[in-house]
Amino acid sequence: MANALYDTLFAPHRGSEAVFLHLPDGSTVTYGRFLGRIAQFAHILTAQGLRPGDRLAAQIHKSPDALALYGACVQAGIIFLPLNTAYTGAELGYFLENSGASLLICDPDLTPDTATPTLTLTATGTGTLPDAAANRPTTFDTIPRGPDDLAAFLYTSGTTGRSKGAMLSHKNLLSNAQTLATHWRFTADDTLLHALPIFHTHGLFVGTNIMLLTGGSMVFLPKLDTDQLITHMPQATTMMGVPTFYTRLLADPRFDAKLTAHMRLFISGSAPLLADTHMQFETRTGHRILERYGMTETNMNTSNPYDGERRAGTVGQPLPGVELRIADPDTGAPLPRGEIGQIEVRGDNVFQGYWQMPEKTAEELRPDGFFQTGDLAREDADGYIHIVGRAKDLIITGGYNVYAKEVESLLDAFPGVLESAVVAAPHPDLGEAPVAILARAGDTDPDTDSLAQSLQDTLARFKQPRHYLVVDALPRNTMGKVQKAALRATVADVFQPS
Repeated sequence: MANALYDTLFAPHRGSEAVFLHLPDGSTVTYGRFLGRIAQFAHILTAQGLRPGDRLAAQIHKSPDALALYGACVQAGIIFLPLNTAYTGAELGYFLENSGASLLICDPDLTPDTATPTLTLTATGTGTLPDAAANRPTTFDTIPRGPDDLAAFLYTSGTTGRSKGAMLSHKNLLSNAQTLATHWRFTADDTLLHALPIFHTHGLFVGTNIMLLTGGSMVFLPKLDTDQLITHMPQATTMMGVPTFYTRLLADPRFDAKLTAHMRLFISGSAPLLADTHMQFETRTGHRILERYGMTETNMNTSNPYDGERRAGTVGQPLPGVELRIADPDTGAPLPRGEIGQIEVRGDNVFQGYWQMPEKTAEELRPDGFFQTGDLAREDADGYIHIVGRAKDLIITGGYNVYAKEVESLLDAFPGVLESAVVAAPHPDLGEAPVAILARAGDTDPDTDSLAQSLQDTLARFKQPRHYLVVDALPRNTMGKVQKAALRATVADVFQPS
């Protein structure tokens, strides 16, 4: 049996002198060298006792070696679990325990207090993992894995505040890369300007997998930095980003039509792109951003067309191979075009379920295989999908998901807070950002400065509220449910220029 993902994405490049990565310092990494590094790491992982189906957690900064670690897991049949470097020790502890990870790879500065065996890897390529790998062979006997074997876990928050491990198979990742490469016309002649994180599906399973599949190259930047994007854009033909990328580029007068004249495609996702940003971008550069829609559990579901009208305010049409319906959230019955309902999707891109959560898997995957996304939308007469809200109070800030309940549980426990509600408010840079509304427990307002300070030790920065509002009581309907729509309206202007 072959290894579905490795044989398609990685193996064709063995020994190739073509450039895979262009680094900010001007150096490059060839495909052949990259595959050699993957093999060296695979030797170390198996020497650590990891076997096919074991889980490896990685909380490491973006680097060529971090990307090679992903490849090593694929080649050795190990399930890869990338984690946000902003997660605190308490959050990391949950992921390690829940996943049953056999090994943790982390930056020395992030090394947690854990019983899980640990190796280190820095952004500059030092650490105990590369030290151990230095003299290992640059070839490795690939472990057979089938299309339905698991390749990765990605943890996604839930409305209960407990993160869920979405199980992604070789087929899930490979089918989506193949569909997107074709739909977006990627070839070996493309160079992707890559400034996304690689602990997230967007930067890893969309951007990186597409380039591996097509044999193109990437300008591999450590993070979003406007100067770096502008400096390296002349090397690139395409760019993937979250809306924040585009708002920051538009804020820089150096970003103009001349700089982007050779670019083929700009893609945006992971958060809603404002129609105003669409228009500004087209006016400034002559390019129309291609917006798409995906999820941790499904990778990409829809996309505006490569050829044809890219409609601002929509996420385009279902991708080839993806069945999408707008359905009644309670019954799953399809609704007529124009009516608002829940987006449900079915296809080879849809995940295998939540790790060790059969009840939650059964709740969200219908018996006919359709996954309930929790996103509310309508389909127009031309088949374009308009997302109008999120049934689960999801906040997407700078491309990262924040679920209100996880934050609210911490706010509610703080002295002086009777109860809380966390909602999204439009943010000019991040798309939207979390705002906390606190109902005071007595006559004195809670100390929001101390509260904000306390959250720094327990929540990743992107989850922490950017603004606090203290009120007498939260608004409720006759059934006692907090009216979050009213709260969103109350705070809609808090981040807007006065």
